[in-house]
Amino acid sequence: MGNELKKLAVITGASSGIGLELAKIAAAEGYDLIIAADEPAIETAAQQLRSSGVTVDAMEVDLSTREGAAALANFVGDKGQPVDILLANAGRGLGKGFLDQALDEALHIVDTNVTGTVALIHIIANEMRARGAGRILITGSIAGFIPGTYQAIYNGTKSFLNSFSFALRHELKDTGVTVTCLMPGPTETRFFERADMLDTEVGQSDKDDPADVAKVGFQAMMNDEGDVVAGWKNKLQTVMANVTPSGILAEQHAKMAAPGTAND
Repeated sequence: MGNELKKLAVITGASSGIGLELAKIAAAEGYDLIIAADEPAIETAAQQLRSSGVTVDAMEVDLSTREGAAALANFVGDKGQPVDILLANAGRGLGKGFLDQALDEALHIVDTNVTGTVALIHIIANEMRARGAGRILITGSIAGFIPGTYQAIYNGTKSFLNSFSFALRHELKDTGVTVTCLMPGPTETRFFERADMLDTEVGQSDKDDPADVAKVGFQAMMNDEGDVVAGWKNKLQTVMANVTPSGILAEQHAKMAAPGTAND
């Protein structure tokens, strides 16, 4: 089979965690891969994924900027294959109270989770729409339904992504392009270490397996589902969040995300 007939998957945030697991599933399904992340570990991930027998191209790129998103889109364009599935998974978190965070770090969360994601989707989804085919999976979060006391910026960005995903899906109705929002709960990845949240209750609690989360999300995308919450506990939490006053949700979130709560 020639390269022109191969299916192509683009996965961001694929150096570890849910992104890497999504890439493994895509590889097992026979997709050629273009994977990206903002750290050198993306090359290690690429070597691991090549054992699946598919073509894997990796790019270390800062996806918190429009320039980074454009650079990745150009990298994809140079491949000469249309993107069949885009798994927009890149994201970062940050713990502690908002006023105690360095503003540059807080804004980097916004730029990575929102600006870069939106910029990349704008480019690739336009190409999908012009072709009349394509699938997009956006990694949102159940955190998007909950005011994130001590994670105010992160939860706010995930609220944006959840809402954006639902809206974009309806805008692309009948175009041949589908959009699915994967909404995980706390997952066993490097997220809490990177967010400096290992001293919190949520940072030390039992978490979902990223392979299970990725499987649920990938299947929902292929089934053309609008959104999926991974894990029954997270589904229950989402239902409760929809009927619980915001003030109570914010107070509950503080009890698990405030610095030092791991020792309470």
